[in-house]
Amino acid sequence: MAISPQKPHAILVSYPLQGHVIPSVHLAIKLASRGFTITFINTQSIHNNITSGDKNINGQGDIFAEVRKSGLDIRYTTVPDGLPLGFDRSLNHDQFMAALLHVFSAHVEEEVQKIVKSGPPVSYLIADTFFVWPGMLAKKYGLVYISLWTEAALVFSLYYHLDLLRLNGHFGCIDMREDPIDYIPGVKPLEPLDMPSYLQEMYPTSVCHKIIYKAFKDAQDADFVLCNTVEELEPETISALQEKLPIFPVGPIFPSGFTKSCVATSLWSESDCSHWLDTKPPGSVLYVSFGSYAHVQKRDLLEIAKGIQESNISFVWVLRPDIVSSEDRNPLPDGFRAATSDRAMVIPWCCQINVLRHPAIGGFLTHCGWNSILESIWCEVPLLCFPLYTDQFTNRKLVVDDWKIGANLYDRVSVTQVEVSQKINRLMSKKSGDEFRNAIKVVKKTLQKALKEDGSSEKNMDRFIRDLKITLEKKNQTQKVVN
Repeated sequence: MAISPQKPHAILVSYPLQGHVIPSVHLAIKLASRGFTITFINTQSIHNNITSGDKNINGQGDIFAEVRKSGLDIRYTTVPDGLPLGFDRSLNHDQFMAALLHVFSAHVEEEVQKIVKSGPPVSYLIADTFFVWPGMLAKKYGLVYISLWTEAALVFSLYYHLDLLRLNGHFGCIDMREDPIDYIPGVKPLEPLDMPSYLQEMYPTSVCHKIIYKAFKDAQDADFVLCNTVEELEPETISALQEKLPIFPVGPIFPSGFTKSCVATSLWSESDCSHWLDTKPPGSVLYVSFGSYAHVQKRDLLEIAKGIQESNISFVWVLRPDIVSSEDRNPLPDGFRAATSDRAMVIPWCCQINVLRHPAIGGFLTHCGWNSILESIWCEVPLLCFPLYTDQFTNRKLVVDDWKIGANLYDRVSVTQVEVSQKINRLMSKKSGDEFRNAIKVVKKTLQKALKEDGSSEKNMDRFIRDLKITLEKKNQTQKVVN
């Protein structure tokens, strides 16, 4: 009887933030469906949030239990991130980042050692680009290292060329230049205000900057980089990066069929607003969400709320209890809920895919997280951009300037309720909003085409898996010669 060949086994370590967990989970499913064994390592904190918010997860709390029933070989384990479960990571951002920098890697290594010793033979380590230790760990255990970049290629390129930005005085200088950045390979000229927030700082000495320096030094030595973007959306940037490192654009990394995931990924319990949306005319409702992590300044939130109220548009607003801070649990203006009760649904969290794909949704007031942008494009929902931090300013530039699928609400200048009201009405209006709706239909076709069997993202995934096997064979041959 012939012995079936051993499945390739990869350990996948997700970065412990909502926007990174979602594509990491769906990459695990995608690779498992192509014959891989995946061991997914989550943090106990993220695991605790997910299992607390989803009552359908089995008693053991294994988020992949359901997909294993379909035959996919995905194992699941959790490790501490270095902080107590009840610690407020969003409010204490720097302490959280410090724990990930100094403590988390030791817990991951301990788990990797267990998996290597006791599980099926491991060949690959897939880890988020923002980790600083994967290269060292992969080398120590003889694994092929795959860096997973969950954001736009443009953002990757800006971080990758950090030394070039510093050399030219656009980063980390007291007298930082304010003229356009026009010297990065494959990147069209962009304003300094379009860079990620960490690259706009005059004194880059925070723990986040230390992570960025170390992470991208590590990523430069990765065997492969997987990028959650589409080649045709960022062709020049991808092409220039491919001259420097083996980067494969395989996005958008969505759940199969763009439906609610069979694996729980939400960090909070989701409210269902579908019945309320069913009562609204097509394209009449504005969806408002500022993501899972960043905080909004109280003054800005009040102006946005007043502008939404003044616009007279129906809306669904995902308002996290800690959106301003963990201490301010009722940040909306006095009387706001009563004044908008006939046309509003304010909820703490939801399944964003289900909301965006509902016919009643006509626009999205967003923080410009990368997942939100890709999901909006897929659902043909134009965007009103209110970036808060990190990559969101660069994402806004792609949305507004490059793809023209949305409007800008905020340029680091105080936002006003009048401006908010006017821009909401412009976005939602059948006449003035058509330019955005027409443009987003074109971009949506690009995403659809990329995910077809002969599309660029599927072909890139095929090439990646083929090259992965070749790299492993070479590594094994080298080790045999050394031994």
